[in-house]
Amino acid sequence: MAAGVDWLLDAIPAGVSLCDGAGVHDVPVAEWVVMTMLAAAHNLPTYVGAQRNGRWHRAGIDAGGDDLEGTTVLILGYGSIGRAVEARLMPFGIKVLRVARHPREGVHAVTELAALLPDCDVVVILLPLTAETRGLVDNRFLSAMKPGALLVNPARGAIVDTEALITAVRAGRLRAALDVTDPEPLPEGHPLWSAPGVLITPHIAGSVRKLSDRAWRLIADQVRRYQTGTALRNVVVDGY
Repeated sequence: MAAGVDWLLDAIPAGVSLCDGAGVHDVPVAEWVVMTMLAAAHNLPTYVGAQRNGRWHRAGIDAGGDDLEGTTVLILGYGSIGRAVEARLMPFGIKVLRVARHPREGVHAVTELAALLPDCDVVVILLPLTAETRGLVDNRFLSAMKPGALLVNPARGAIVDTEALITAVRAGRLRAALDVTDPEPLPEGHPLWSAPGVLITPHIAGSVRKLSDRAWRLIADQVRRYQTGTALRNVVVDGY
């Protein structure tokens, strides 16, 4: 019931249809994206650390905490999760730029990224992991981002060049919120753990109590479709 099936592709024999769990994770992942954007904007990780150390530290004043109104957010990968993210960002007065591998009306092409990235305060990665997207967010991509921008990745860790990201955050150019990493699990002592301006959760963005109910509803619908000869939902083509 995963949204990304990159880890399954080589195991599926010819003639077998593979369907992913698209739609099941939309709500929790979209909420995770908004949560991390708010946490980064309002310096929540700093306050958590201050509470742990028993210190009254007004980081919002000292470190320039901000709100989300008027920010520009680029959503890279505009499927069902991308649409769910946009819907939840609209009440904040945010400008959203949509980018996908298949451009269409209102959705930019990936080839336009170089022109779009310098104006974006937040970049949200929602692409599947494929041969084309592996390492897409490299030093060139990160260098094109607006100084101080936030990179949000609940998709797949290998889409981002980890060493390039570490260099960017250590230099104070960028911040990051990561639910996925490369390598994963992230080993103890890895430099990402202590990198400044990086918020990490252990691949749990889509893990909520309601997930199993949504998953079983999708499975039941797929079984009914199969039995009646109706077209299946979420059939994976070309890796996604």
